[in-house]
Formats: sequence, C-alpha cells, structure tokens
Amino acid sequence: MRRKRKQPEHVNHERWLVSYADFITLLFALFVVMFATARLDRKKAVKLSAAIQGAFQHMGVFDSSAAHAPIGAGSQSSLDAMKEAEKRISESDLARVQEALKSAGNDAVINLPVTELQKELEKELAPEIQRREATVKVGREGLVISLREIGFFDSGSAKLRPGAEAALHRIATVLASQQYHVRIEGHTDNVPIHNSQFGSNWELSTARATEIVKMFITNYGFDPSRLEAAGYAEYHPVTQNSSPETRAMNRRVDIVVPSRISSLLPSSVTNSKGEPEKAIPSN
Repeated sequence: MRRKRKQPEHVNHERWLVSYADFITLLFALFVVMFATARLDRKKAVKLSAAIQGAFQHMGVFDSSAAHAPIGAGSQSSLDAMKEAEKRISESDLARVQEALKSAGNDAVINLPVTELQKELEKELAPEIQRREATVKVGREGLVISLREIGFFDSGSAKLRPGAEAALHRIATVLASQQYHVRIEGHTDNVPIHNSQFGSNWELSTARATEIVKMFITNYGFDPSRLEAAGYAEYHPVTQNSSPETRAMNRRVDIVVPSRISSLLPSSVTNSKGEPEKAIPSN
C-alpha cells in the first residue's frame, strides 16, 4: 500500500494573542479593584463628615443652619473636609467646645490644630531661639514652649530675670488671644539644691512654674481656670545629665498647650446629674 505523505504542520503566528488577552484581562481586573476601593473611600469620607457634623451640632458648638452638607459626588475631598473641620474650631469656639465636653461627660476627644500657633510663636521668639534660650516644638501632648534657665532665671532662683519679661510678654500676648488651656511645668537638673529659699529641686521647679502662672494672671489677665502649674524636679529630663551643657538644657520651664481638649479638663468634673466623673487620660 502506498504511504500518505505527511503534510507539514501549520505554524500559528497568532499565539501572542493568548498572552495579550490574559494581560488585558488582568489589567481590567486591576482597574475594577481600584475603582471599587475609591468608591469605598468616598463612602467612608461621607460617614466621617456626617459624624463630625452631627457631633458638633449635638453638643451645640455650631448652629445647624451653618452646617455643611456631607461629602458626596462633586463635593470637596475628605482631606479638605478635615481641614475645614479644624478651621471651624476657631479661637472663639474653643470655650464653647470645652463646655460642651463637660456637659457630655467628657466622652469625646477633639484634636486642636496647633501648627499655626507654633509658627506664630516661633516668629515672636526668633531672637531667643537664635540664642538657644528657647525652643518651640510640637510633641505628643501638644505644643511645648521650652524656656531655658540660662535666658530666664538666675541659678537657684524662681524670680524671672528683668530682661526676660519682654519674651514672656510676647508669649502671653499670643496665648491670651486664643482660648487654649496652658500648663506650666518646672524642670531642673539632677544636682541637689539647698539654699535659704528652697530645700529641694521639687520646690524650685514648682516655684518657677507658679511664678509664671501668677504673672499670666496678674499681668496679662488670664482666666485662672485655663492655667495649670506643675513641678517635676529632675525626673523629666530632655537629655542625660552627663555634662554642664546637657544639665543646662534640663533646667527649664515648659509652657505646654495640649492639643487634645479632653486632656484640658480637670481630673474630676460633674456631669448633668451632679455626679463626679473622671477625665479621660491624654496618653
């Protein structure tokens, strides 16, 4: 029998279409996931905006007539909304916010924008910052204005130097125009002190803090309920007490502007039923 001749196999030059189709399918799936994620973020932003708006209206901080619509299609982004919410907590509103927190049993925590305050104080204290007598920074608890002993107090004394009153005047002028609460903290190094005025670093640090509180009240008209004083002696250093330079950095008075409203409330407040309640820790 005569054998059939094998026909040469046909070479397929379009096999690349299979890989191309797989690639297009994966690319389509990627865009579907990205679109779904974007829609989900928008829903979260709408809920966040509505929650902020409803909370402030419930506490009576802002009038319902002045409320903004929630974030939706064609409106501002969630980042813009958060900036707007911070901006609306202005100086004139802070006292009302605190009263609302007291009446609400201290259930809420509101973060205050202190970056603008930092810039203003850095401008006012530019000479002292340049001479390394003061620093202004934002930390975990809020804005910290650190006044070093070398520029503001004589060694072992709680009386403010006459030349330092101008700097304190500038600080007090900026803070007095706001409605923030202020905590004054006295700090020392680890060298024991014993003179005719003070028997320990505890007494010196507390006396320095109290001196500035007294000046804020008597000279600049601060509401005493907005002020706190604390003395920490050598137990909250900013660096090790290993040299004269580092010990000088630890001898300071810190003026702290907390960035959380709940941390500004007293440790015990009274709720609407007249029962004492404890404030939420600020950590």
